[in-house]
Amino acid sequence: MPPVNRFILPHSTRISIVQPCFIGQRYSLLAKNYVLKHSTHSPSRTQNTMAPKKSKKPADLDSHKNLPSKRTSYERSELGHTTTKRAKQVDENLPYDKLKEALEAQDEIKDVTKVAHWFHPKDLRIQDNTALHHASHLAQSSKKPLICVYVNCAADESWHGTSPARVDFMYEGLKVMQKELKELNIPLVFLECEDRKKIVQTAVEWLKEQNVSHVFGNYEYEIDELRRDIKLVKETAQSIQVSLYHDQTVVEPGTLLTGNGTPMKVFTPYFRQWLEILKSEPELLDTSPPPAKNDASVKKDLKELFDTPAPKAAKDKQFTSEEEKKRIRKLWPVGHAAGAKRMDSFLKQIDKYAATRSNPAKNSTSRMSPYFSAGMFSVREALRKVADYNKGSTDFTEGRSSTGVYGWVREIVFRELYRQTTLTTPHTSMNMPQNLKFDFVQWEDDEEGWEKWYKGQTGEPFIDAGMRQLNHEAYMHNRLRMNVSSYLYCNLLIDYRRGERYFAETLIDWDLSNNTQGWEPSYTVFNPVSQAEKNDPDGEYIRKWVPELASVEGKAVFAPYARLSKEEFEKLGYPKPHVDWKQTKQRCMERYKRDMQDAEP
Repeated sequence: MPPVNRFILPHSTRISIVQPCFIGQRYSLLAKNYVLKHSTHSPSRTQNTMAPKKSKKPADLDSHKNLPSKRTSYERSELGHTTTKRAKQVDENLPYDKLKEALEAQDEIKDVTKVAHWFHPKDLRIQDNTALHHASHLAQSSKKPLICVYVNCAADESWHGTSPARVDFMYEGLKVMQKELKELNIPLVFLECEDRKKIVQTAVEWLKEQNVSHVFGNYEYEIDELRRDIKLVKETAQSIQVSLYHDQTVVEPGTLLTGNGTPMKVFTPYFRQWLEILKSEPELLDTSPPPAKNDASVKKDLKELFDTPAPKAAKDKQFTSEEEKKRIRKLWPVGHAAGAKRMDSFLKQIDKYAATRSNPAKNSTSRMSPYFSAGMFSVREALRKVADYNKGSTDFTEGRSSTGVYGWVREIVFRELYRQTTLTTPHTSMNMPQNLKFDFVQWEDDEEGWEKWYKGQTGEPFIDAGMRQLNHEAYMHNRLRMNVSSYLYCNLLIDYRRGERYFAETLIDWDLSNNTQGWEPSYTVFNPVSQAEKNDPDGEYIRKWVPELASVEGKAVFAPYARLSKEEFEKLGYPKPHVDWKQTKQRCMERYKRDMQDAEP
């Protein structure tokens, strides 16, 4: 196996947090190689911690027995938690509602001069792109040109922790789109913006310079993006009409409600209602064609807009080697056509999906997540293909479709719910857990454990295999994502946000809604040994990614330190477990109970 590639920030980029950041989104100031501390757990929060921390051993596994079960009055004062209060305020005044109000307050502009579509990192396709389709329709009906724009801001990518693999995937996809649009006489212009606070200003100045009267875009549901669009609408209210469309999901976020009229948060009832809607409204899977051609004269009249240079990755977002670039690009070819080919290939084996999806060695998942994340292939089109496979029916309920179809659609609906959660509980994209009580947990500064975790050297084969796959492919099987996250924030008691950040800076399919919900802390503590025995019964996945264990036979591969003799284990050159799983599970439960039982967000 080729050497593992690691994405490691230099010491100079380490950051100390004074408070969880509410300026922007979840990953705004977190860095994966720094010591994360909450303002609520140390009176010396303003001390300088920019220098590298010395590695700490794990806390005494029995130390929780000596900790008080109730907080002192001083500790309660220290836990005033202005951040959680701010989270509640944001949730009570939804940015999405403010955006809708701003859109409704716009002046209607009847005279069409030029029509623009503003591409964002989640809709990088010309096929079945809702806003682009409507922009094209207006341009054609008014006989005016359609132009497209993408504002590139490297600072924004760093702010949100985008990985080199994802940046390259997006930029290569933009090149494909620019070529496709050029064949339709439609220019795709790339604007550069150094200051993320000036993204709207950059776009508005260009739109006005081009005498654009109408600009179209697709909704993005994270709080930074909602605020960006609010600013866009307000700054163009009397000069440019802004139109936004729901495009990321099949069922519009915020529309599936409980009996008392609040947005659903629990998956099972959400899934049940979602299935019923799809069954009764099959038109939700109708797709739209690419935009119509501009008149040929546009190429001459707007010559300067064609062939603008595509964005180039910032230095901190470049691959570490040419070998890495070739490897990742081979694994993940860009563009809608590549996504369609992968989806068609998956449909040939979808009936086996339910039986094999949790086995990471079987490669039975669709691996469509990078295409959904970047919007290179719409979920709507993917489900349309599944419906066609399902004898043309959008009835995906259990018993009315194959177990494979039902199981895969179920996973897609998790994605839909996560977007509803991001929209209706905006503090989840602001560096805070959905359950705000988890923000009161006192996390450990186990730097040795952190390094072993991200390098895949914990001594837990299933965990290490997952992390090594992530570092090598910029991707990880979902079963492993659940296991490695549980191990980090439960067994190591390291702040889950560090793991979130590492995923963001490593995954090619990073998606804020999916990532934050996947990393949401819980009381479920996965046992990596029993999980491996159940989901990788032959040890094939472990042996592939942990070659030190390739020669280990039978069930010893799942727990070599416990199941081999001392002499046999030492010959492997594999680390012993960093922590004892049973003891650290107990520590985790005790810590959660201690810190959360009287928490008042």
